[in-house]
Amino acid sequence: MLDWDDLRFFLALARTGSLSAAARDLRVAQSTVGRRLTSLEASLGVRLLNRTPDGYMPTLAGEEVRTQAERLEAEALSLERTVGGRDNRLAGLVRVTCAETIASYLLAPCFAALHAEHPDMMVELISNPRELSLAMREAEISVRLTRSDQHDLVVRKIGTLDFGLYAAPTYLERQGEPGYDAGCTGHHLITQLDDIQDAAQANWLADLAPRARIAVQTNSHEAALLAATHGGGLACLARFRADRECGLTRLTTPSPPPSAGIWLVVHRDNRHTVRIRTVLSHISDCVHGLGGILSPDTKKSS
Repeated sequence: MLDWDDLRFFLALARTGSLSAAARDLRVAQSTVGRRLTSLEASLGVRLLNRTPDGYMPTLAGEEVRTQAERLEAEALSLERTVGGRDNRLAGLVRVTCAETIASYLLAPCFAALHAEHPDMMVELISNPRELSLAMREAEISVRLTRSDQHDLVVRKIGTLDFGLYAAPTYLERQGEPGYDAGCTGHHLITQLDDIQDAAQANWLADLAPRARIAVQTNSHEAALLAATHGGGLACLARFRADRECGLTRLTTPSPPPSAGIWLVVHRDNRHTVRIRTVLSHISDCVHGLGGILSPDTKKSS
């Protein structure tokens, strides 16, 4: 009989192509991943993965095993979700994934209050640059700034995140106010690749300042904010973070940056589990309560 754990380790390695990445995802040592792969290959009597300069790549036999193993995995996960959905206890673990800035400034305070109300529940808050899979049970709940259209997910908009263009007063003294008609010639930009920005904000900034030079590029909203605070250039930042920074000035622009929806996501098989539903409601209530901070323009117009 094949060991399902061996198959699970094989799948992680086949998907990531790296012992270190697979070990990180599985939360084990690299040697454990290698040992499990050796065990599976010995059981089957065939090589499943070849080590190449680009990482571990499946052999023909490995591709076949991966296809079959993913079917088994899907069935096992479906069974877990079905059985787990019958758990009516307000106790146990709920894993929530989101971007780092959302985790630190919105959800961490929210979950501190949740624990005071439900001490037998534990929330694992996972900030990750990639979207963890709810179908694969990498997390139970996701808070995203882009809407998912996967058919097995239940998605609900719970808020809006407004952005603005910011710079440090010292930067403006040195470079002067940006001339939008001239494409912000002579100015420097701090741009983001990920975290809480998407293409809409990046494209807006590129259209606003086509003649500016990129000085700093980062996948961290916090790094972009600190770079701007220290005079690094113009940055499109979330207002709920940047408005509170005394070292930043929000600039008037010809048009406001596009806002982002805040989406609460759960797998349809998990949405009725009591502890998961409780966390969903708590997140929704917290974000609604912060509506005037997350989207100040909405508050002003109401």
